[in-house]
Amino acid sequence: MSSLSKFKKLAGISALAFAAMTAANSISAAEWRYAHEEYEDDVQDVFAYKFKEYVEDNSDHTVKVFRFGELGESDDIMEQTQAGILNFVNQSPGFTGSLIPEAQIFFIPYLLPTDMETVIEFFDKSKAINEDFPELYAENGLELLKMYPEGEMVVTLDEKATSPEDLNNKKIRVMTNPLLSETYDAFGATPTPLPWGEVYGALQTNMIQGQENPIFWIESGGLYEVSPNLIFTGHGWFTTAMMANKDFFDGLSDEEQELIREASDFAYDEILEHIDGLADEALAKIEEASDEVTVTRLNEEQIQAFRERAPQVEEAFIDMTGESGKELLEQFKKDLEMVESD
Repeated sequence: MSSLSKFKKLAGISALAFAAMTAANSISAAEWRYAHEEYEDDVQDVFAYKFKEYVEDNSDHTVKVFRFGELGESDDIMEQTQAGILNFVNQSPGFTGSLIPEAQIFFIPYLLPTDMETVIEFFDKSKAINEDFPELYAENGLELLKMYPEGEMVVTLDEKATSPEDLNNKKIRVMTNPLLSETYDAFGATPTPLPWGEVYGALQTNMIQGQENPIFWIESGGLYEVSPNLIFTGHGWFTTAMMANKDFFDGLSDEEQELIREASDFAYDEILEHIDGLADEALAKIEEASDEVTVTRLNEEQIQAFRERAPQVEEAFIDMTGESGKELLEQFKKDLEMVESD
């Protein structure tokens, strides 16, 4: 399927899909429904199918997985999870940030380290990730089962760029996330919120001049076809979260809850192996597919020009989240110091 046709098929949840969901709900309580926000074989899809594999190999339950666009966009699948139509959802904090403002912390630039080994150790050992966030999600009717990294964020543009000044007057697509908008405003660009399904066409028609995503997603979505200049700024990692409807989860037996936690752990371990080397593979595919692609990796001096603008994003985060966000940010930094000193 071409990238454009992928985007054409994406629309809000259809009446047919909703009817199918409702029917599944009434027919079989043992079929659990799980939606994510990526394409076939992308990171969230691999995670979902590893979760499904473990559940089905170790119980009589089945798991039905819905990929991006099949039940709508990210906002749609979160609403369906909160309503109990879906049992599980995988959603980036970029979208969850409107529900849980503190989840926007992942969009403070240059907060997370850039090497994969340190990032993974942080996710494994961080008190903020493993203790504080589950409480925040629970307050919003969600059982947080696993947060995990997908890949380093890469900016794509209509032309090469090495400085914040090069982003002046560039409309950069952002998720509907106030802090991500603050980041690109700090970087000198014009942040432009757009649903994912509209990004390819907006780049193609020059309605926007750039966007950011992990490199595998740039390859999978064909974004390099319409935004061929890749800039590695080192400003962050794409993070996502897998969660359950809390009422559903709390209503399960202890054995079923343990099954779900074990399945989440299994999928997490599998996904860490999957993403190792994934960025290099995706970049190689992009460079093979297009002669127009350029790759710019900022040097330390160039990165510093962007990094110097990060404090204003931290201040905006604290303004948006208050004392809760301030304490979470302090814990994040403590956790990072711990893993970086190991």
